[in-house]
Amino acid sequence: MDITNQDSISSFRKQLFTEIDQLDVLINNAGFYLSGLAEETSVEQGKQQFDTNFWGTVMLTNELLPSFRKQRFGKIITVGSILGLISLPGGSYYAASKHALEGYFKALRFELNEFNIKVSMVEPVGFKTNIVANSIVAENSISDYDVYRTTLQKFTKNMFSKSEEPTAVVGTLLKLVENENPAFNNPVGKGSTLFPAIQYFSYKTFENSVIKDIHKFKK
Repeated sequence: MDITNQDSISSFRKQLFTEIDQLDVLINNAGFYLSGLAEETSVEQGKQQFDTNFWGTVMLTNELLPSFRKQRFGKIITVGSILGLISLPGGSYYAASKHALEGYFKALRFELNEFNIKVSMVEPVGFKTNIVANSIVAENSISDYDVYRTTLQKFTKNMFSKSEEPTAVVGTLLKLVENENPAFNNPVGKGSTLFPAIQYFSYKTFENSVIKDIHKFKK
């Protein structure tokens, strides 16, 4: 299925309901990582990021919503990111797409409440997956950013080298599937609740911490 193509999504739904009579859970997990500094990332690349991460997820959800409403029950669980709650340099469009998902599904949760359809988000930190290896890199290069870009790349590489296997994410998804009344926000991983809290209550502290951590890799 091509999640950016409405015809492909519609064909998927038709095929799905030739094989099942009832849909209990939808887990949205499609997406990719667009890596690069904001100014070096073309608008076209940014649109592609949103077409997959945001609009593709919305289109698939909308395609299946009539079935959920007809049943008067179901669960929609969307895998977002810690970058839907905070933002870090080098991932501006990715973070923007994940913030958009948070806002969309937060509203949808209210709208589907009367149909007994539960809506939840999962917000993992960086785990050991292929998201970085499969990422798309900003296509432009601006010399003013050369030193910062190199430093940021070292910081990011170090951060992901210490990441854990995504076992906790799988466990969280299973709990949400089994929970009759799942919470909306479900951060997963080390620092997943601390960083958003620091950002909310003391943004300057959060900002200075990020700048300091990145600066350690400057040579």
